Amino acid sequence: MRLERRALSARLERRSLIAGLAALPLARPAFAQGAWPVRPVRLIIPFPPAGTTDITARLFAERVSSRIGQPVVAENRAGATGNIGAEAVARAEPDGYTFLTCTISTAAINYSLWGARMPVKPEDLAAVGLLIRVPNVIFVPASSPHRTVADLVAAAKAQRGRLTYGSSGSGGSPHMTMEMFKLRTETDITHVPFRGAGPMLVESIAGRLDAGCDNMPSCIGHIRDGRLRALAVTSDVRASALRDVPTLAEAGVRDFEATAWFGIQAPSRTPRPIIERMGAEIDAIVRDPAYIARIAELGGSPPNLTPQGGSSPAAFEAYIRAEIAKWSEVVRVSGATVD
Repeated sequence: MRLERRALSARLERRSLIAGLAALPLARPAFAQGAWPVRPVRLIIPFPPAGTTDITARLFAERVSSRIGQPVVAENRAGATGNIGAEAVARAEPDGYTFLTCTISTAAINYSLWGARMPVKPEDLAAVGLLIRVPNVIFVPASSPHRTVADLVAAAKAQRGRLTYGSSGSGGSPHMTMEMFKLRTETDITHVPFRGAGPMLVESIAGRLDAGCDNMPSCIGHIRDGRLRALAVTSDVRASALRDVPTLAEAGVRDFEATAWFGIQAPSRTPRPIIERMGAEIDAIVRDPAYIARIAELGGSPPNLTPQGGSSPAAFEAYIRAEIAKWSEVVRVSGATVD
């Protein structure tokens, strides 16, 4: 009987050892995922400094750094309407230490505008979270004789092809907004693309462009100080940050709505637990009253992709797919091209 008990005990010990060894491969990934991040995280900004993408990215980096316990280092990698930065992230090691500040251009418009020349595909980047939505503003220099949208339309029709408008680059939401504007108003205004909002705003303020269009956060300071005159916002309702500025619909351009947006993406093979963790941090940030107040000052609004008013990787992924389809149709109808 004693021998039988010893044999049974030995068998139980062997089974326990085997079960423990079998569990080890499962435990390692869980430990590794729980340890993220253990070093600084890189955040690629695919446009130059001073534009809305840069403003949004640095606002996010500041807030998320304290939440994850590691610095989030913002790095501008501009060019090709954001494609250079987007490609750099798509090709980066999918280890959770490289993210992209994506835009309506890099994540939606560019796929139809660039066509076969597009260096990445939608499946190369994983949605993490939406940070902010902002209207665009159509404006003129403070010295311009045009005080309303009707004035600009009348001048454009009288001088067909001779007036100019500036944007932060071909394929961006300001460019596409103005192409829609031209289509709806039956005008021909020559597009002058720049490498980012900063240099375009300098030329607009100097009066070397007849008009301009930009995301509200990067131009609102110049509008408030009187160096630019806002003619209309492109959202379907007036912006709280510029309550005296009419919507395009109010200014006579019916059924017009164009809203830019900015979010975070990662290389597609980034471990799902890391994407979910970063997505949860984004959701907490965009629902924080202090963040909402700050982006309201810039003319933006929170994502509101979920019933709780926040964001999630799944909700952002569905939003991106819908935006790709929407802007593909706009590109087709307008005939817009990459200049």
